[in-house]
Amino acid sequence: MPRFVSLSLTCAVALCLAACDRETPETAQQQENSAASKQSDAGGSELAGEVDRSFAGSDLPDFTFQTPAGESLSLASLKGTPVLLNLWATWCAPCVVEMPMLDELAADYDGELRVLTVSQDMKGAELVEPFFAKGGYKNIEPWLDPQNDLGFHFGAGAVLPTTVLYDAQGKEVLRVVGGYEWNGEEARALVEEAL
Repeated sequence: MPRFVSLSLTCAVALCLAACDRETPETAQQQENSAASKQSDAGGSELAGEVDRSFAGSDLPDFTFQTPAGESLSLASLKGTPVLLNLWATWCAPCVVEMPMLDELAADYDGELRVLTVSQDMKGAELVEPFFAKGGYKNIEPWLDPQNDLGFHFGAGAVLPTTVLYDAQGKEVLRVVGGYEWNGEEARALVEEAL
């Protein structure tokens, strides 16, 4: 009898875990967005991100992403150039606020810093292409990570936006979790640390 009970419990746990898969990504992303909105309301600002240097010295992860047109990019191939890697999604309010600032930052540091915006939208190009078209971004490209591989690398899906600055040697300088004013003097001073 104890063996039967153990088998029953194992099956029940397996069924519960199966119910928690990624079958309803829109619901999960909407819930994350609601949580971000509540956090934003409580904090009084969508751009309340904080600089975190606790991961300084970590290597640039080796992931490959694609544009909606199918062009591939390996992060490992970027060693030799400082990189500002931004994880975002179309449903994330602070991410949307940051995008024009990141586009401006990319223009200001053209040739010195690669600004990568990697969408964590599970619907990928279906959402990202219209978002970029509407925003008219000229200096950042729409990279896609619909499986959220990079988000999971940075910690269980990562809080969005999460932005990580790497130096030319591919070593992390700092990261910002949450929205940030990338067009301000403080942001420029942070970027200069990687150049």
